[in-house]
Amino acid sequence: MTRWIALVPESSGLSGHLFDGESLLRHTTAASEDAVLAELGDAPRMVRLGDGPPDRLPTSILPENRGTLPSLEQASPPDIISASVRLWIAGALATRVHWDGVICATQADVTHWIHISAGEAISAQTVLTPRLVTALDGAASADADALADTLSRPERLAAHLRQAEIAGDRAALTGHLLGAELAATRPYWLGQEVLVISTEPAPHMTALAAQGVPATALDPGDLVGAGLVALGRTLGLVDS
Repeated sequence: MTRWIALVPESSGLSGHLFDGESLLRHTTAASEDAVLAELGDAPRMVRLGDGPPDRLPTSILPENRGTLPSLEQASPPDIISASVRLWIAGALATRVHWDGVICATQADVTHWIHISAGEAISAQTVLTPRLVTALDGAASADADALADTLSRPERLAAHLRQAEIAGDRAALTGHLLGAELAATRPYWLGQEVLVISTEPAPHMTALAAQGVPATALDPGDLVGAGLVALGRTLGLVDS
């Protein structure tokens, strides 16, 4: 077995995972790499997620012959997907061999829609819906009628938002924004199976169910371990 440490960027600092092969020995989160390593100790191999230049889409979720897991980059439309989200996808695919479909992953204030096929990220469309919901003081839940209205008439989004603002209807604000998101990402979810990776998946799950889209909710925290083991196997740190 190989003892190794994976360092994963987090919004609040850095998450460290000490492995012996595929067995997780210790996990900690701290503000700096030095603080993480002070908790975990030494290991012969260190894997820093996000190191190096990003991989350009389309590309394999787990890269060959790389010592780390970089972020993902798309030329058109221009986009960057963090290494942390790439790790979540690896964790989701670890138990879904040969799965094709779409990942809807929300990290902080952005939501990524990513087409997955044959273990590769093919293309992506990212939206700022979470940031807009926060800026406009929308509700955690989305009004279904507002969502359907803007999904069918996305060109009226600005007017719909003003009407919801005057009415003081925070759920309608969120519904209109989510309806505009679904209108913009229709090529990704229409006729696809969707994995919704989010700490608060309910709005997307409800919206997709209303469109008859088969969707499964996954918590990001439940995917990190499986993603790291899959990465460790690719890097030769875990027995196949």
